[in-house]
Amino acid sequence: MTPPVPTQPIIDQTMAPSLLEPLTDLVVAASAAILEVARREVSAESKQDGSPVTEADLAADRIIVDGLTRLMPAVPVVSEERVDRSTGPYLASFFIVDPLDGTREFIAGHDDYTVNVALVTNGRPLLGVISAPALGLLWRGVVGSGAERMELSADPAKRAASLATIRPRPWPRGPWLAAVSRSHGDPRTDAFIDSRGGAGRVPIGSALKFCRVAEGAVDIYPRLSAISEWDIAAGHAILEAAGGVVTDSRGQPIRFGQRKGEFAVPEFIAWGDAAQAR
Repeated sequence: MTPPVPTQPIIDQTMAPSLLEPLTDLVVAASAAILEVARREVSAESKQDGSPVTEADLAADRIIVDGLTRLMPAVPVVSEERVDRSTGPYLASFFIVDPLDGTREFIAGHDDYTVNVALVTNGRPLLGVISAPALGLLWRGVVGSGAERMELSADPAKRAASLATIRPRPWPRGPWLAAVSRSHGDPRTDAFIDSRGGAGRVPIGSALKFCRVAEGAVDIYPRLSAISEWDIAAGHAILEAAGGVVTDSRGQPIRFGQRKGEFAVPEFIAWGDAAQAR
């Protein structure tokens, strides 16, 4: 008897690095579209959940989703801006996208918004690419192959010339720094930070918080309230590629795309020093 053909393809650690450059190109193109909108007056509408959406969100969504569909037509894509079309569960490999993470920051004129693209395989983020268009920077990584930061440029040669390997820093002996949300504070997160003592809080918008942990600028990013998978998948992959770890408050791994039509993460802690999560 012929064995059944998997309904979803699997992209593993040996295949994922070959996707870094084409995914980087898509994120660069989406970033340019967002910056083009940023140069004009930004208007926002409210989605059904009350969160804002702008022309920039939709332009970036079109570029990334269309590009992923051409690049890997058999791999499902989940995007925040068209999540109503995503059913799941996704038990093999899928892309998960936040075309503009930190829309509130973008509307307010802050620089800490990002473009997030991740590849998830068997429930775990494997590859992530994040750009900060207003900062001119891009971070990317594949779990098992390392992470890097570079200039956000349409010219691959300029990206290559600016490339730097990144790693989190060891847990400090003295005061330490926690990245916290600029827009979404919550009592459980505050209590967790306070319970460890000696913390400084660094308010940062969007998935940029993961990048700052991955490059050793801050030590930890806890979020002990609900968030969506597309907000954290790319940062999760980059941080773990750099040597950190992302867990829940009990030290257990976070899994993605496992529930039909459900993409909520109840809580997580992104640790720069993985030994602290034990």
